[in-house]
Amino acid sequence: MASQTDISSHPQIAIPPLLLAQRFAATRQLSLDLVAPLSDADASAQSMPDASPAKWHLAHTTWFFETFILRDHLPGYRLFDDRYAYLFNSYYEAEGPRHARPQRGLLTRPSLDEIRRWRAHVDAAVLGALPDLPPAAHTLTELGIHHEQQHQELVLTDLKHLFAQNPLGPAMWEEMAIAREAAQFSAMKWIEGTAGIAAAGHGGDGFAFDCEGPRHDTLLTPHALASRPVSNGEWQQFIADGGYHTPSLWLSDGWAWVQAEGIDAPAYWDGDRQFTLSGWQDIDPAAPVTHISFFEADAFASWAGARLPTEFEWEAAAARLDPASGQQLGSAGPVQPAAAADDADRQQMFGSVWEWTGSAYRPYPGFRAAPGAVGEYNGKFMSGQFVLRGGSCATPRGHLRASYRNFFYPHQRWQFTGVRLAKDL
Repeated sequence: MASQTDISSHPQIAIPPLLLAQRFAATRQLSLDLVAPLSDADASAQSMPDASPAKWHLAHTTWFFETFILRDHLPGYRLFDDRYAYLFNSYYEAEGPRHARPQRGLLTRPSLDEIRRWRAHVDAAVLGALPDLPPAAHTLTELGIHHEQQHQELVLTDLKHLFAQNPLGPAMWEEMAIAREAAQFSAMKWIEGTAGIAAAGHGGDGFAFDCEGPRHDTLLTPHALASRPVSNGEWQQFIADGGYHTPSLWLSDGWAWVQAEGIDAPAYWDGDRQFTLSGWQDIDPAAPVTHISFFEADAFASWAGARLPTEFEWEAAAARLDPASGQQLGSAGPVQPAAAADDADRQQMFGSVWEWTGSAYRPYPGFRAAPGAVGEYNGKFMSGQFVLRGGSCATPRGHLRASYRNFFYPHQRWQFTGVRLAKDL
C-alpha cells in the first residue's frame, strides 16, 4: 500500500458471512465509483514515487483478494492472468519479485477497462465462494476490505497530487459539495487531558490492524489538548509572522528540508487559493489546515508556544468519542476539510485531517509480527516515521477507531495531514 499502513489484522470476532459479503460488495463498488470520472490516461499516470496511479490501486486491491482468498483458499481456482502478480504486488517479498514502485505509471497496459473486467471476475468468485470458505479466509476477507478502504483514500490523495501538476487545474468533481462556514473561526480552547496511568491500544472485539496492539499501560503527564485542529487562518498568521523563514522554530532536518525544497506554505497553496479535487478554490480561514508535513506541524507548535501531542494523549482524549463523527468518505464526490459545525470541547478528532503526533511509529510492548505474507506490513516499516491519528475527510466511513495508527515520514504531506496542539500543565 502506498501509505505503508500496516495491513495485518488483530484477532477479532468473526463477521457473519452474509454481512461480510455485503461489506465486500459495497467496498468494491465504492472504489469503482471513485474512479468513474477518470479517463484511462487519468487513471494510468503517476505524479511522483510516493503516489500510485488510480488504475494500480484498483488492480492491487484485486490482486490481494485473488491471491490470499481465491488462490490460497478456493481449490481449483485459476488466476485471471498469471502476469498480474508481478505487476500489482506491492511489498510482499514472500510473493516474489514485482514491478518497481516508481515506475507504476509506465503500466499503460492492461487498460482501465481490462482492470475493471478483472475486478468483476474476482468479485464474482469471492462472493460465490464466501459462504463455503473456512474462517481463516473470512478473516482475510475482512482484512482485505479494510486494506481496500486504505487504498480508496490513496486514490483520492494521489489523484489530487496528479491533477495539481496540470497547469489547467482540472477538477475531478466540478462542484465542491461541502458547506462553507463563515470566514471567522472559533477561538481555540485548551482542554485538560487525562493524567496518570492509561490503557492504550486496541482491546475487545472488532477489527484492528495488529500495529494497534497489544493493549498496554502508558503514563500520561499533566497536559492539555487544543479543542480543534489548527485552522487555515492561524496558519496564514504563522506565514505572515515569518514562520517559514525563522530557523529557531524548526528541527534541524526540517529546516534543511524547507531550504532545499523552497517550502513557504502548505502543499497546494498559492496565495489565497488552494488546489482541491474540485479545482482551485479560495482558502477557507475557518477550515483545518491540511497538507502539512511533520516538520511544519512541529515548527508551528514551537511558534505557538505549544507542542505536538503524543499518540497516547490523543487516544485518551478520543476514546469516548464516536469514530463515525466528522466528515469522512461515504460516497464518491468532493472531499476537502471544512470548519467544525459546533464549538464542542473536542472537535473534529475523527474524519477531518490526519493529526500529526510527536510519537515515533514503533511497536508496542509485546508486539509480534503476524505469520505469513500479510505479516510483512508490520514491524518492517516501524523505522523513521511518525504516527498520525484521527483519519481525514477522505477516509472511508466505518474505517476509523480511537486506536488507529497511521504513519508517514516527516517530510511527507500529500495526504490530508494537519495538526492539533498540546501543551504541558
